[in-house]
Amino acid sequence: MILLHRCAFPSLLCRQASDVIRAFAGMDNRSASVQQPDELRIIPDVDAVFKQKKIVRTKVRKMLKAMDPDLRAQQDKEIQKVVVEAPWFKSSKGLCAYISCSALREVDTSAILAEILHNGAAAGSHGCTRKKLYVPRVEDKNSHMRMLNITGMDDLVANSMDILEPAPVDAHGNQREDVLLANDPVDLLILPGLAFDRTGRRLGRGGGYYDTFILSYQKLARERQWEQPLLVALSYTGQILEEGEIAVTPHDVPIDALVCPSGIIPISAAAKQRMKK
Repeated sequence: MILLHRCAFPSLLCRQASDVIRAFAGMDNRSASVQQPDELRIIPDVDAVFKQKKIVRTKVRKMLKAMDPDLRAQQDKEIQKVVVEAPWFKSSKGLCAYISCSALREVDTSAILAEILHNGAAAGSHGCTRKKLYVPRVEDKNSHMRMLNITGMDDLVANSMDILEPAPVDAHGNQREDVLLANDPVDLLILPGLAFDRTGRRLGRGGGYYDTFILSYQKLARERQWEQPLLVALSYTGQILEEGEIAVTPHDVPIDALVCPSGIIPISAAAKQRMKK
């Protein structure tokens, strides 16, 4: 089973790469408003980067396929427990989060989503702030993904690939709120991925959907003078690789923090500061 917004479109990405690199060179989620001078920008060998990414994706997919189901279930539980008990999660008001797919062997988010939705109607019993949840809906094969508001799991429908997504309209025929059109900011983005390292590099499935969305949201936050949301990825232990294994181009957005079974790994200065609270 392949999910479009996480699958690879290497030929499309290669055709777009030069434009993307020119547009986003020197940008990341921690200093996205600062552009490097043209003479300081380093344009990577795009073909070499994609070849390296393909090698790493194959390696990690094999590891995930071989992962013991009991170990996976244990790590799913531990990771979600770390998130829902964290002060930065409890204090968050607006969140974007992925809906995990077991066929893709993603870290489970069911308990996290349940906690967010529970606190969507009223403040929870564990000191959590009232929350609003946006989840992904793929629009096309050109890295276009929206994050739409839901208030319950009943708002989700299976798409043609049997992946749960929010319907574009609710039961009353009203358009669901798009986070890019919302009046209030989100504090936190909970992200999937195939592999990560401790410097903030994230390897997705090749579609570019999350990077494209994040860059759009970061631009919106700058324009509205909102604080940038924390980008927090969930990772099994085996998905955390050594520094240098994950090749990147300037359009690959670094994450702020990792949550793994052993706990939280804050990476960016923003994460180290906000995760102290």
